[in-house]
Amino acid sequence: MAAAHRRRIWLATIGFAATLSCLQPVTNGQAPAKRNAAGQPASEANLFIETPAGWTVPKTPWGDPDFQGTWPISYVGSVPLERCQGGFGGRGGTPPPPCDPQKAFLTEQEYRARLATAAGRSDRYADAIKAGNFGGAFQAGVTDPTVTQRQTSLIVDPPDGRLPEMTAEGKRLSSLMRSSWAVADEIQTFDSELDFDTWDRCVTRGMPASMFPFRYNNGVQIIQSPGYVVLNMEMIHEARIVPIGGPATSSKITQWLGVSRGRWEGATLVIETTNYKGGASATNIGVAGSPPGNRFPTSERMKTTERLTRVNDQMMIYEITTEDPVVLTRPWTARFPLKLDNGYKWWEYACHEGNRAIPDYISTSRAERAAAQGAAK
Repeated sequence: MAAAHRRRIWLATIGFAATLSCLQPVTNGQAPAKRNAAGQPASEANLFIETPAGWTVPKTPWGDPDFQGTWPISYVGSVPLERCQGGFGGRGGTPPPPCDPQKAFLTEQEYRARLATAAGRSDRYADAIKAGNFGGAFQAGVTDPTVTQRQTSLIVDPPDGRLPEMTAEGKRLSSLMRSSWAVADEIQTFDSELDFDTWDRCVTRGMPASMFPFRYNNGVQIIQSPGYVVLNMEMIHEARIVPIGGPATSSKITQWLGVSRGRWEGATLVIETTNYKGGASATNIGVAGSPPGNRFPTSERMKTTERLTRVNDQMMIYEITTEDPVVLTRPWTARFPLKLDNGYKWWEYACHEGNRAIPDYISTSRAERAAAQGAAK
């Protein structure tokens, strides 16, 4: 599927269109709290993001904390989902280096060494543009740049930075899932679109995978209006519309990205999402350090709770807890910083348009099996 996904990357870019302990608790659901007058120094508790003394959370004209702007998830693209895992969970990913599963952050010396390594790399995209090599620029620009981080995994709970074990039912559901991304020793056949996962089919990345960094199309734009927050995502051009408050939705209504309700807890936006449509994978091989095969199931009983907290003018800390009693033996939480970048280039994600991967895989699989049967006669 590597060639098909390279084509998908091409399709995705050719359009050229574009709680936390460091905070003081506040129960006033409207006005954001003023930060501690002394500020908050950088530490593990706030992922080494400093809050200046006297800083206050900016407000919208109607008085809500202001999160508007673009927050690319590629900011943490160098951090694996699971601790002590290698690169991307697909075919032939980078093997993991020696690693301590209980080590949540790099030491200062390790961090500075990685910064030095990153500083020594040239900007291949800028170099190619300057040289007039637009083909090379395209090849260099299909993956989003990342920033060196101190944390060793996006997952912070369980403490070992690993996904929890599946229940017996979760394992059964996983065994029934299909994807173009093979697991070990799998002999793949393709006869219909149902032999592919929802990402293969350009339907959705699902949740919580949609909120983790991919190799490309990492834009997340936050738009606010009175009573609503929208998380507009570049990948598969999905938009999560979050009413602030409002009545519960019937359990008969399910959606791939669930049904969300938001509330303000001082400076923090809390989003609780239920009513998920089961079937998408909770993880995706496009996220570094993820399990192979896109076979981590979700059920209609899954619930996610997100907490978005601005900690200075440029930074927020994002946290998401996923619980699913059908699939998981316990909940798990990912937590990481995001940086405001309104200069981020937003490309059109034209995935389904012209997607030849699905019919071509089916026709090729059928032809290969027919040839094999003919040779056996």
